[in-house]
Amino acid sequence: MNIALAKRVIETALMCANQPLSVNNLRNLFDEQIGADTVRALLEEIRGDWSERGVELRAVAAGWRFQSREDMHPFLQRLYPEKPPRYSRAVLETLAIIAHRQPVTRGDIEDIRGVVVNTQVLRQLEDRGWVEVIGHREGPGRPQLYATTRQFLDDLGLASISDLPAPHDGAFVDPQQITLPIDDAADPAHSGDTSPSPHRSELSETD
Repeated sequence: MNIALAKRVIETALMCANQPLSVNNLRNLFDEQIGADTVRALLEEIRGDWSERGVELRAVAAGWRFQSREDMHPFLQRLYPEKPPRYSRAVLETLAIIAHRQPVTRGDIEDIRGVVVNTQVLRQLEDRGWVEVIGHREGPGRPQLYATTRQFLDDLGLASISDLPAPHDGAFVDPQQITLPIDDAADPAHSGDTSPSPHRSELSETD
C-alpha cells in the first residue's frame, strides 16, 4: 500500500466520520494490510499537518476525530447562537464525584455532598450516557456502583479519565472545574464536521 495514499484515505475517513474512529477502524479501510503502528504514525503526521489550523486531530476515548480548537470557539459561537442546556448544581456535583471517585455508590455520593441524591439526578446522567452501573458493592443491600462512560470522555474530548483536571485540594473537585458539552444532536463537534459548534453548558445555581 502506498503510504501517501494511505495517509489521504485516513484523513478523508476522519473528516467524513460522524464519530471517533479507532486504530482498528482505520486498519479496516485497508483490509488490515497496514499495521497498527503504521496507522498511529500516520495519525501523528496528520495531527502535525493540522497543528497550525483552526481544526485539530484529537485522540479521545473512542478513537480519533477532528474538532475545532478552543481559540476558535468565540467565533464559532456566532454560528450557533442557541442557548446550551443548563445543568443543576446537584447534577454537576454528582457527576464530579463519580468522575473523580469512581466507582462509587449512591451512599458514597450522599456522604460527600451531605444531602440525599435525588433519583432523577442519577437518571439524568444515565440518560445522557455519561454514567452507568458497572456492578454492585459487596455488603448489605449490595448497592450499585456508578462510573463514567466512554461517551462522557468523548463528549469532553478526553482520551482517559486521568485527563480530567485534578481536584485543587487532592480530595474533591469543585464541579465548576468540569465543562459539559451540549447535546450531540446540536453539536457538530461530535461528528466529522470540521466547523463544529464549541458550546459548553453554563452552570445553574439551582439544585
